Amino acid sequence: MSGSAAELAHRLAREAEAVCRHYLSNGRRQGRYWLVGDVQNSPGRSLFVRLTGPDSGRGAAGKWTDAATGQHGDLIDLIRLNRGLDRLGDALGEARAFLGLRKPGLPRAPARAGSSNSARRLFALSRPIVGTLAETYLRNRGITAGLEGMPALRFHPACFYRAHDAAPREAWPALIAAVTNPDGTITGVHRTWLDRDGAGKAPIATPRRALGHLLGNAVRFGMPSDVMIAGEGIETMLSLRCLLPDMPMVAALSANHLTALILPPALRRLYIARDNDAAGRHAAMRLRDRARAAGIDVRIPWPVTNDFNADLRRFGADALLARLRVQLTPEDAERFASGGIRRVASA
Repeated sequence: MSGSAAELAHRLAREAEAVCRHYLSNGRRQGRYWLVGDVQNSPGRSLFVRLTGPDSGRGAAGKWTDAATGQHGDLIDLIRLNRGLDRLGDALGEARAFLGLRKPGLPRAPARAGSSNSARRLFALSRPIVGTLAETYLRNRGITAGLEGMPALRFHPACFYRAHDAAPREAWPALIAAVTNPDGTITGVHRTWLDRDGAGKAPIATPRRALGHLLGNAVRFGMPSDVMIAGEGIETMLSLRCLLPDMPMVAALSANHLTALILPPALRRLYIARDNDAAGRHAAMRLRDRARAAGIDVRIPWPVTNDFNADLRRFGADALLARLRVQLTPEDAERFASGGIRRVASA
């Protein structure tokens, strides 16, 4: 196996459970293993994937065996067989897409070991969002939801940024969002660097970046319950928060991460607020299939434009709420959309 493939295999092994939840959603965890019928995700127990263990050698994480057929390999082999990919390059591309990595040769490096701790330190050094440039930025995006009750969002006045490893370090104000696991532990942060007046994103090459462990986790708004809305972007979910302030919501931060979202055990209905592009539609279908396999009722609200923030800014809150209300079940419309829109003054 090439160095690049070996590195990807090791990264996948460190996310073995998320890989299994994504590609082998008909299986389940049992102790240190994920059990499923075969590489095609059939129900059953003959194929087992080791979820924990050393990076290499006997008992390594990510190694799998199908006791019925004798097939075995690492998680790249599993992805290739699961997706029916003949070429190793295609399997590596699928693995990179799942991990959210760029192709080799581009300057940005993958997350380093210990970056979850770095993410927690950055969040602790940030300040509450109310009255900051981060609030100004969100108000300029048409978001009128009250931010006092959103502890996941904070502001850093001088967050370091490098275009690539060899570039000089810059400092820009930034919206900092905590990425948490279902237990509420911070596993990462998402940074949106802002222009110095808060009117928009900073004029830099990549004004959005994540740090830490994202797969399966999300930026959360509200406490988990039996009903939840999941989507990609922070601004998208905050736009819906303006309209449905009492419904729990999560932002998975990308289409790939949305498909791997860990769902709360008490969830009985999931709304997937998909973006209106090919990646968004594909991610919504993948998450829908996984949720339905777990017995969860799934509905997929869709925007008229690219996403719900664009809809909010183009059509206004009242028109968007009217359109959204008919995409909810009658029970949820009464429960979450009958109180009107809560507006706050612009910052």
